[in-house]
Amino acid sequence: MNLIPLPAFSDNYIWMWHNDSHAVVVDPGDAAPVLQVLQDKHLKLSAILVTHHHADHVGGVAQLQQATGAIIYAPANEDIGLACTPCSQDQIFNLLGCPIRVIELPGHTSGHIAFFIDQHFQQPTPIVFCGDTLFSAGCGRIFEGTPAQMLNSLDKLAQLPNQTLVCCAHEYTLSNMKFAAAVDPENIDLLTTQKKCIHLREHKLPTLPSNIELEKKINPFLRSRTQPLIDSITKAFPQAQTEIERFAALREWKNQFK
Repeated sequence: MNLIPLPAFSDNYIWMWHNDSHAVVVDPGDAAPVLQVLQDKHLKLSAILVTHHHADHVGGVAQLQQATGAIIYAPANEDIGLACTPCSQDQIFNLLGCPIRVIELPGHTSGHIAFFIDQHFQQPTPIVFCGDTLFSAGCGRIFEGTPAQMLNSLDKLAQLPNQTLVCCAHEYTLSNMKFAAAVDPENIDLLTTQKKCIHLREHKLPTLPSNIELEKKINPFLRSRTQPLIDSITKAFPQAQTEIERFAALREWKNQFK
């Protein structure tokens, strides 16, 4: 498997993987970068995977489908305005020889999903395409779901194998780490990773993919039940007494953070 992050807009990534003849893309908000790579590498687009309905994730889908005839896989509980194969929890299908499992992740949107490729003979490292649910050192805003749903969705992702590559849809890593360092200032893993990511961005390189093991060490939204985060959150939001209230407070803190 050849995995490629295609930059789009100011901070999106459209993820593509290919086998030197056929390709799959995830969340193509813009068709242009996808069409360019298909042309440059002489690839045929077999499928388009969509994690949720926001325009920066689906804006290029219609053009790509019309140009290539690719099959669209999209959340069963969201309308992307196009005919597609609806995807729901634990559904499995095969693309380019890879079995893909669907994970429902409500929170950012009501029907958000991820696509998980477990390790097998062609892909020794598991991969999850998680859209706007989990970011490196962060998580998506809660637009349509609830804090309880988002926390549960992040718990699902945290249970994936530690080596799983996290292919999220935005280059938000440095801004997320700035917030993470403010709420978890004694986290040495975070501070070490932050330096590495600053170096990557200075050289215009992606900070992604991350992996589940690293995110469990540095991501405050996966660490909201740990004592350092509990102490930090309750100091800022003393009214937050339950794990869901603390998670909601942490997300609101990030919303307001400068």
